[in-house]
Amino acid sequence: MKVQDLEKILPHRKPMLLLDEAKVDESGKAIGIYNVKGDEFFLQGHFPGNPVVPGVILCEMMAQTCAVLFSQDVKDKNPYYTSLDKVRFRNPVKPGDRVTFECEIIKAKPPFVFAKGKGFVEGKLCIQGEFSFALI
Repeated sequence: MKVQDLEKILPHRKPMLLLDEAKVDESGKAIGIYNVKGDEFFLQGHFPGNPVVPGVILCEMMAQTCAVLFSQDVKDKNPYYTSLDKVRFRNPVKPGDRVTFECEIIKAKPPFVFAKGKGFVEGKLCIQGEFSFALI
C-alpha cells in the first residue's frame, strides 16, 4: 500500500500520516516503511545540527503500521492509543534513514487490541515496544 491506499484505511493525513508504504506479509505481520527526508516538521529543532527523529514520532509510526492489521475492523471507527509499555529506544533514527517497522497483534478483546512492534534501520534495532488501542 502506498500513501493513497493508506489514506483509505487510516484517519491520518499529512503531516501526521507517517508512513510511505505498508503491507501485511505472509506471516500476518504488518510491515511499514518511512523514509526520513530531513525536512519533516518533527525534526525542526530536534536537534539543531544533529537532527534525530523523536521517540514519540517513532511510536506513532509503529502504531500506524499496526493499524494496517485491523483496518477492516475500523470501518466507521478510529483506533486510539490506550497504552504504551516496555518501549525501548536502541539506536537513533536520522535523516536519510529508511525505517522498517514490523508489528503484530498479540490479542484482541473488543474494543481493545493489543500489539507489539519493532523498528529497524538497515537491520539495526532502533525501537521496540508493546501497545494497545481502543477501536471506537
